Amino acid sequence: MLFGRTPVLPTPEQALKGRPDPSFTVPDRHTVLGNPLLGPYPGHLETADFALGCFWGAERKFWQTEGVWTTLVGYQGGYTENPTYEEACSGLTGHAEAVRVVFDPSVVSYESLLKLFWESHNPTQGFRQGNDVGTQYRSAVYTHSPAQAAAAKVSRDAYQKVLTGSGYGTITTEILPADDRPFYPAEAYHQQYLDKNPAGYCGIGGTGVSCPVGVAPAGG
Repeated sequence: MLFGRTPVLPTPEQALKGRPDPSFTVPDRHTVLGNPLLGPYPGHLETADFALGCFWGAERKFWQTEGVWTTLVGYQGGYTENPTYEEACSGLTGHAEAVRVVFDPSVVSYESLLKLFWESHNPTQGFRQGNDVGTQYRSAVYTHSPAQAAAAKVSRDAYQKVLTGSGYGTITTEILPADDRPFYPAEAYHQQYLDKNPAGYCGIGGTGVSCPVGVAPAGG
C-alpha cells in the first residue's frame, strides 16, 4: 500500500487510528486576507471544501479570488482523526489534501468556485496530480448542502463533455457530503505556504480546457 506503483486507499480497519485532539496548533489568522482561519465564521458566509492535488498551490488559487473571506488547508475524506502531514502522506489515513474556502456568496458564487476548481487541475488522473502520486492527491469536492452537491454534479457532467471532446478521460473526482467527512486543519507551516515561500513548490496545473460552469453573475 505504501510503496506499490498503484496507490490504494486503506480500509477503515487498515487506517491509522489517529488521536482525539490535534498534536499541533493552527495560526489564528490568514497571512494574506487577515481573517480568522478557524470558525465559527460570520453567518452570511458559506463554506466549500475542495481537493485538487498538493494543497499549497491549491490554496493560493482560492485566496486570490474576490469574495473569498479565508482559506485554510487540511486533511479530509479519510478515517484517521487529527492526522499529521507525515501520516497523510503515508497513504494510511485515507485523507486527501484539501482546501477549505470560506466565501461571501453575494460576491462570488459556489458555481464560480467550482469553475476555478475544475480548471486548476486535471480531474481525470485518479490517485495523482501530475508528478504527485498518492491517494492524498486525488480530486474531490466535499459538499455542505444539497444545493452544493447538485451544483457540483451538474458542473462535473458539463466539464466531462468538454474534456471528452478534448481527448481527456473520465473524471475521477469524488463528490461526497462533508457532514461525515471532517476537515482536519494541517500544521501551521502549510497554511498559506506560498505566501510565506513565494518560490516554493506548486504542483497545480490545469488541462487548459475551459469549464462551461460558473458563468452566472455573482450571487446568481
